[in-house]
Amino acid sequence: MKDCIYQSYRLEWRELEIEVRYCPDWLGSNEKYATAHIEVESVCRSPLPITETGYVSHFTIAELVEAEGGPVSFVEAWLNALAGKKAWKDTEVRRRQYSLF
Repeated sequence: MKDCIYQSYRLEWRELEIEVRYCPDWLGSNEKYATAHIEVESVCRSPLPITETGYVSHFTIAELVEAEGGPVSFVEAWLNALAGKKAWKDTEVRRRQYSLF
């Protein structure tokens, strides 16, 4: 791996601030199917549908990221695709519900 320069983005998704770091050619191959690296981190490390810890490192093909409209659109689509699952819905309800304990 050569030194990869990451692009950083911020987005707000369902009242959560998220940082997205993206390297479109992580291996430095300059090929059509370049290996891209995406890091997604909830700024306050709250769980997300794609990670219980608030952080995930993901490798994919850069062409797929670009086809989705770029790294932010890719991550939003990924989050939305998993947000409909019952486990996430339960987590989201608990996060929004105030607790005395």
